[in-house]
Amino acid sequence: MLYTDGTAPQEDKEGSDTPEGCQVAKDSDPSLRPHEFPEGGLAAWATTFGAFLVQLCGFGYTTSFGVYQDFYTQHYLTNETSSAISWIGSLNTFLVTAVGLISGSLYDRGYFYHLVIAGSLLQSFSLFMLSLSKPDQYYQIFLAQGIGLGIASGLVYVPSIAVVSHYFRRRRTLAMTFVASGSSLGAVIHPIMLNNLLNGRLGFGNGVRASAGLVSVLLLIACLCMRTRLDPPITPANYITAARKCIRDAPFLFAIAGGLFFQTGFYYPLFFFQLDSIKHGLSITFSFYSLVILNVSNCVARVTSGFIATFTGVPNLIIVATISGGVLTLGMIGLSSLASVVVLGVMYGYFAGLYIAMIAPLVATLTPDLSELGARMGICFFISGFGSLIGTPISGALLTSNYIWWIPALFSGVS
Repeated sequence: MLYTDGTAPQEDKEGSDTPEGCQVAKDSDPSLRPHEFPEGGLAAWATTFGAFLVQLCGFGYTTSFGVYQDFYTQHYLTNETSSAISWIGSLNTFLVTAVGLISGSLYDRGYFYHLVIAGSLLQSFSLFMLSLSKPDQYYQIFLAQGIGLGIASGLVYVPSIAVVSHYFRRRRTLAMTFVASGSSLGAVIHPIMLNNLLNGRLGFGNGVRASAGLVSVLLLIACLCMRTRLDPPITPANYITAARKCIRDAPFLFAIAGGLFFQTGFYYPLFFFQLDSIKHGLSITFSFYSLVILNVSNCVARVTSGFIATFTGVPNLIIVATISGGVLTLGMIGLSSLASVVVLGVMYGYFAGLYIAMIAPLVATLTPDLSELGARMGICFFISGFGSLIGTPISGALLTSNYIWWIPALFSGVS
C-alpha cells in the first residue's frame, strides 16, 4: 500500500538503539507520519490562512471586475462596446481556471513554492502595468488585466487550494470552504476600495496602484505562511492517464458538464449587476455597493457551506445551488428598484457562494486517488472555464448599446 506521498509504510525494527521515550515522541509527531493527517496545528492553519489570502487577492480580484466593467463602459473605454470590455474580465476569469491545467500538474510534481512565488510576483507586476494604461487604449488594459492578471491568478489558484489537503482529511471540506471564502471577502473589499479610488480624487492610475500595493503586501504574507507537508508522489499523475480515468468516471463527467453550463451564466450578475443598477435609475452611491451586497452574502455562504455540507453532502448542496442560481438570474429581468437589487443581490450571492465553495470539495470527493487531485482539479477547471470565457461576452453582445436587459438575463439564467 502506498501513502498519498507515494511512500510505503515502514515496519518497526526490533533491537533499535532509539530510546523508548524518543520513539514515542517520534511516533506522536504527525509530520513524521505522512499517512496520517494532523487535522489542525499551527502549520496547518497558517497554510490555510495563506491560501485564504491568495484567494482574496486572486479570484477575489477577478470577480470584482464588475467595478471595472462599469468604469470602462462609462469613462475609460467609451469607444468600446460592453461585449468587447467584458472580454477583458472573461479572459481573466478563464485563465484563472485554464492555467490550472498547468499549475495543477506542476503542483503534483513538487513545484508548489515556484508557482506561488512566480504567480504572486506576476500579479503584482500586472496590476502596476494596468495602472500605467491610458484611456481608450484597449490593448494595454487587455494585456495587463485580461492576460497578465489571469495567468498570475491561475498559477496560484489550484496549488493554494490543493495544498490544504496535505493537512486535512476528515475536516478537508471545512478547511477548503474557509479558503474559498477568501475570494468572496476579496470581492467585498476590492469593489469598495476600487469604487472609491477610481471615482474619487486619485483617479484611475493612482487608484489601481494603491490597490496593487494592498494586493502585493497580502500576497507576501501568504507566501510566508504556506508550507507543504507531503512529498510529491514518486510517479506524478499523468494528465493523459488521469483523463482516461475521467472518461470512464460518469459522476466526474457530469460534474464537469454542469460546471461548463453553469459558468456560462454565472458571471453575468457579477459583471453587470452594478451597471444594471445605475442604468435603472438607482443612485450611483447605492449602485456602487450593489456588488458589495452580493459579495457579502457570497462570503457568508462560503463560510457556512462547510457546515451545511456535513448534513446534505457535497453533491446535493451544489445541485441546489446551481438550480437556485439559474432561477435567480432569470429574476434579474425584473430588476427595477432598490428592493429588487437588495433581494436579488443577497439571494444570488448566497447560492453563488455555495456553488464556488463546493467545487473543490466536489472534485476531492470524486477523486479516489489524492495523488491525482491536482490533475483532476486542472482538468475540471480548464473545461468548465470555457463557460466563463464565452458567457459574459455573449451577454454583453445580447445587451447591445441600447441596454436590453432581459435578453442576457434570459440567456444566462437558462444556461
